[in-house]
Amino acid sequence: MRYSKAKPGRVFIVRLEDGDILHEEVEQLAVKENIKAAAVTIVGGIDQGSKLVVGPEDGRADNIKPMEAIVDNVYEAAGTGTLFPDEDGNPILHLHLAAARDDKVIGGCVRRGVKTWQILEVIVMELTDSSALRKFDPITGFKLLQP
Repeated sequence: MRYSKAKPGRVFIVRLEDGDILHEEVEQLAVKENIKAAAVTIVGGIDQGSKLVVGPEDGRADNIKPMEAIVDNVYEAAGTGTLFPDEDGNPILHLHLAAARDDKVIGGCVRRGVKTWQILEVIVMELTDSSALRKFDPITGFKLLQP
């Protein structure tokens, strides 16, 4: 386990609108408001055509190949995640959500492009005094959090 400390900062209450792409909007907010680190919570609707990373083809393979699912209709969703900068200072949202429609449930990472259906409510809780960042790991191919 690796960890560091941070302090609570500002809290942003955000309403994404129909067609907004979740990770793009949160990352743009981070740039505009100079948010270096945050905890993020979402609730609302996601639209047909949204893309989720739903797992690796083989979790123990040397070359990790992500699997993608495309949402087939409008779903109700809730999720949580983190926002930290990469090595170049760019804010990177890492958020997983669970979404349901009737008796169907899907979950995954929003990185490939989750589209808002009507509204997504987002709470961004800034973390200050944090030196954490996402650093590229050549073994996994991921930008891993370095607390």
